[in-house]
Amino acid sequence: MRINLYFLLFLLMFLGVNGQKSPLITTDSVAQNSWVNAQYDSMSVSERIGQLFMVSVASNQSKSATDNIKELIKAHNIGGVIFSTGGPNRQAKLTNEYQSISKTPLLIGMDAEWGLAMRLDSTYAFPWNMTLGAIRDSSIVEKVGFQVGKHAKRLGVHINFAPDIDVNNNPKNPIIGNRSFGEDPLNVSKQGIAFMKGMERAGVLSCGKHFPGHGDTATDSHKALPIINSSKKRLDSIELYPFKELINAGLSSVMVAHLDVPSVEIMREGLPSTLSEQVISGLLQTELGFEGLTITDALNMKAVSQFAPEGEVELQAFLAGNDLLLMPENVLKAKQKMEESFNNGIISEERLSTSVKKILLAKYKAGLHKYRPIALENLYEDLNGIENDVVYEEAIENAITVVKNNFSLLPIKKLENKKIAYVNFGDDSGYTFFRALNQYAKVTKISAKDAAGYRTQLSDFNLVIIGLHKSNKSPWKSYKFSKNELFWLQEISRLRTSNTVLTLFAKPYALSDITSFNTIDGLVMAYQNSAIAQEKAAEVIFGAIGADGRLPVSTNPEFPVNTGVKLKPLLRLGYSIPERVGLNSDKLAIVDSLVTAGLDSLMYPGAQVLIAKRGKVIYNKSFGKPTYTSEDEISEGHIYDLASLTKILSTLPLIMKMEEEGKIALNNTFQELVPEYESSELKDVTVLKALSHYGRLPAWIAFYIDTLTKNRKPSSDFYRNQPTNGFSFKVADNLYLTDAYKDSIYNRIGRQSLKSNRYRYSDVAYYIFKKYIEESYGKSIDALINEFLYTPMGLQHTAFNPLEKFPKQEIVPSEEDKYFRYQTVQGYVHDMGAAMQGGVGGHAGLFSNANDVAKIMQMYLQGGIYGGKRFLDERTIKKFNTCYFCHKDVRRGVGFDKPQLKEKGPTCGCVSRKSFGHSGFTGTYTWADPDEELVYVFLSNRTYPTASNTLLVKSGLRTRIQQAIYDSIIN
Repeated sequence: MRINLYFLLFLLMFLGVNGQKSPLITTDSVAQNSWVNAQYDSMSVSERIGQLFMVSVASNQSKSATDNIKELIKAHNIGGVIFSTGGPNRQAKLTNEYQSISKTPLLIGMDAEWGLAMRLDSTYAFPWNMTLGAIRDSSIVEKVGFQVGKHAKRLGVHINFAPDIDVNNNPKNPIIGNRSFGEDPLNVSKQGIAFMKGMERAGVLSCGKHFPGHGDTATDSHKALPIINSSKKRLDSIELYPFKELINAGLSSVMVAHLDVPSVEIMREGLPSTLSEQVISGLLQTELGFEGLTITDALNMKAVSQFAPEGEVELQAFLAGNDLLLMPENVLKAKQKMEESFNNGIISEERLSTSVKKILLAKYKAGLHKYRPIALENLYEDLNGIENDVVYEEAIENAITVVKNNFSLLPIKKLENKKIAYVNFGDDSGYTFFRALNQYAKVTKISAKDAAGYRTQLSDFNLVIIGLHKSNKSPWKSYKFSKNELFWLQEISRLRTSNTVLTLFAKPYALSDITSFNTIDGLVMAYQNSAIAQEKAAEVIFGAIGADGRLPVSTNPEFPVNTGVKLKPLLRLGYSIPERVGLNSDKLAIVDSLVTAGLDSLMYPGAQVLIAKRGKVIYNKSFGKPTYTSEDEISEGHIYDLASLTKILSTLPLIMKMEEEGKIALNNTFQELVPEYESSELKDVTVLKALSHYGRLPAWIAFYIDTLTKNRKPSSDFYRNQPTNGFSFKVADNLYLTDAYKDSIYNRIGRQSLKSNRYRYSDVAYYIFKKYIEESYGKSIDALINEFLYTPMGLQHTAFNPLEKFPKQEIVPSEEDKYFRYQTVQGYVHDMGAAMQGGVGGHAGLFSNANDVAKIMQMYLQGGIYGGKRFLDERTIKKFNTCYFCHKDVRRGVGFDKPQLKEKGPTCGCVSRKSFGHSGFTGTYTWADPDEELVYVFLSNRTYPTASNTLLVKSGLRTRIQQAIYDSIIN
């Protein structure tokens, strides 16, 4: 009777039940049936029985071991091979070799739940299911499933034993844990379906496991038989729920676990579910209506292998209703036992036909009716493309969960009020996290040997960020705090002088060991300790991205499953990869070539190049050295003399602020700003015309020449070699200018005549603006801009007179001065006029790195907002980013440079009219384009060793790089 039922079940599967097609049936059913029947009819009984077995092999095994599989293929027509450890190229070669000698195409399987890296070296590891379970948007999980399936397909794998849809409701589960989407059956179902759909869309068969549910156990079935003591009602509502949902959604196969489930297997006490007819034929296939491929869990696992002699286990598993027998301990004995049972009528032809044809159906669906060998060329590249990081990054961004957020501490605002420390707990590196935190604010790493040491060292900080970093190598690695760390955590969080943010790069269950959260103000769950997870956690903490994840499991009564505080981003720059924002990495690589060509052509000793799009820095590289003879390489931390970029990064934002406050207007004249100029030819020049370089002002004034002796050396009438009374303007090492010369500068400007030509680029106006700004506020311009912009924005590498803040070796020299200061200009402004103002000019004097420059440009791009704070009105930026004299062939905006009106100009000609930027004499350049949401920064010291080197300017390299950036935009 059982055999007839099996045959009927097969027919129903083949024809479809209630008009619904089996997940293994394709639309081309005639061709499918024809192929399946032809394959089946061409086999002997022995060969048909061979199809029931999928044997294990590893590509890193000895040749004798892998050759043994060849014998099983040739002599016994086994159905498939499951690969475990090794490498992709070795596995591909073995697969091709095995397929070439197999009469029936082999079904190749792998256990690759989070990608091929679960088993193979040189392949990509995607987030664990527990991480994916924190994501609200299941379409992102589908993308992960697709990418995992795509890799499997490329490697010739037809069935991936995933997704794991166990409901992990036992925190002490030693074998599932991070492999589960969580403890909520609805969420497990939703994410499982998404993962399954993604994988199947890539052409790889899915497998839901471990039926009827391996989550509620503290026993590892590899070592012993776990008992699931749940009632049938409880099983239906929790453990079985995801299986029901995935079966209805088209699950290709189900893997049956080795479990003792007394509420289902009521006939024989202690019988593993793999061998239970009631569990498989009864519950799975009849009650749940599963018509796809039923597969055993590995039959060499202790939970089942000790239950019966070799060969007998496989027979019992088959009689219970399994189709595919996975990893038998002894294939030959098992096959012999099966053949004897067939000959003795224990296994009927109908029963055998049912399973073998289901296996063949699966092979057809996997494309084995059109088998082609695996292409070995570019295999590594195809498995490790940039799209993996795109998918991984999106998944992690959406998984990160803010569990607690007292006082709306996160994301961190008002950086000017924060003094931040970072403490590294755990046994894995937190370097990437620490580095990422420092992209946003000055963060100091603190370590100590005991609680007293932490209390002492942290007493000066008002915000402490603790990171628990645990191994990311596998989901089974330790995730717990040490006893010392738990004690230190409580002691640190109790410090009254600071807030504490705890960030966990580990399994959520780590929280269960913390006895009290009362003094922990912020709690962030990042789930894994990968580099991307560390970067994204820092971005959440500082508001570069928001947070929308939720806990996939309960960690303690205070934080039950689905806990999650939603955070909105603060519009700070994030960090990503080109493809994430619509740029092509391969095309963008031309930038590397162009910058390197500039180095080789001696245009500059070194450079920094940064590109940001849609608020994400996707390219930030350093090239060359500070000088041609330096030993050190340029790094992201090196700072450059920005020269005229000072105009739009320092003076201009202050002018815009003053315009908003009514302290200055675009129609104000120089006489109104500086009353002493009432008789000067400059008196009627307006702010608008001056900032637009349409005021007929001289380009620059060589003030320094008048302070030199006849032999062109600094005169003792004006300079001292050390600061003395009345000589406080430090121009360079051992060179101090008389304070009285400040008035001489402004007197000389007032004596200037207006030039005949209307458009002339000029620094002169910025001397006047500096004077007016400082007198209006009663503070120096460097203090004003630092207070207004740099400190609140977290600009750590931006300053006037950088030697007061940075080590000299971090400052790139700008020239070997042989005409004024007669020394290496390093840490002092290159511009002579700014140097004579103590290093702080309205037109020059600012030093910075590419990352900080990009932040200011991004603030402009975002209409005056950055880090959740409005610095300028959008209306103001639009007003100053307008070309008022374009009709006069003057391209300039108000302070900002604008794209050329004719053929040649400051840009590649590929930017929008809304774009704006500036260039600097020392070899610097930055440009922002609102239409493309793009920021570009180029910093170099082309003036070293001599400013007469104009190769960079003549080559147009900076705008050729800009063209390459635009060429890399994916349309």
